[in-house]
Amino acid sequence: MESAGPLDGRRILVTGAGGQLGIALQQQMSRGVELLAPDRGRLDITDAGAVTEAIRDFRPDWIINAAAYTAVDKAESEPEAAFAINRDGAANLARAAGEVGARMVQISTDYVFDGTLARPCRPDDPVNPVNVYGESKLAGEIATREILGDDLLILRTAWVYAPHGRNFLTTMLRLMGERSELKVVEDQVGTPTSALTLSSTILSALEKEITGTHHWTDAGVASWYDFACAIRDLAMEAGLKLGVRRILPITTADYPTPARRPACSLLDKQSLRTAIADDGMHWREALQRAVARSAGL
Repeated sequence: MESAGPLDGRRILVTGAGGQLGIALQQQMSRGVELLAPDRGRLDITDAGAVTEAIRDFRPDWIINAAAYTAVDKAESEPEAAFAINRDGAANLARAAGEVGARMVQISTDYVFDGTLARPCRPDDPVNPVNVYGESKLAGEIATREILGDDLLILRTAWVYAPHGRNFLTTMLRLMGERSELKVVEDQVGTPTSALTLSSTILSALEKEITGTHHWTDAGVASWYDFACAIRDLAMEAGLKLGVRRILPITTADYPTPARRPACSLLDKQSLRTAIADDGMHWREALQRAVARSAGL
């Protein structure tokens, strides 16, 4: 018989259940949790009426908002769409949560910072987003905090990937199968973060009823170039057949994009490490597990 988990008997609503974090949360959730996990087709968080009705009916103890507009470059030309989901949708959830006495986890991003600090950003450091996506996620933080106050956990993370969906890992594996040479930016640094390790941390935070603003990523530091090289090496170890022969480091200036990116996306996660008594997994170890899943191992 499966032993009872700390969250067993709780009702948890996960929005954006079809996305990489939503899927990972469902995979990590104890069977004893009463879970409602609608994808966007079943619950559009920009529809305030639908959100209110769903939350009144389910009456969750916690809402984990894994729904987000994450197309960073596209957001530059679609700011209304980005703000509708990342600010207004989050606010809809927060208002409905307040009605039924639920607590909420609002997933946010390193992109609320400008990346100019020479150290990892702490939760209380000044925010200064440099692109529309970051502005919309910051607006979501502000809106949900104003509504829920102490019943809210804002969790900022960075460079999230999974073996499924559209993300750096799946894009690199596809391109490495199609091309003999890739060029990848090496002057932006951060920490690749597995959706599975992130979801495990979120559930640990729920178990301990942690609120406030905190940061979480996997451990270690990498550039996008380092990340790409690790994907290649681990994929080859896992037996995946790749066509790529060379990965070349380039600068941000060599690869212009519609949206500016922070040069340093490192986040100081000490407050949450202390609260959940977990230092986290190194990004290479987490990546190895994700690549193994991609390879069907």
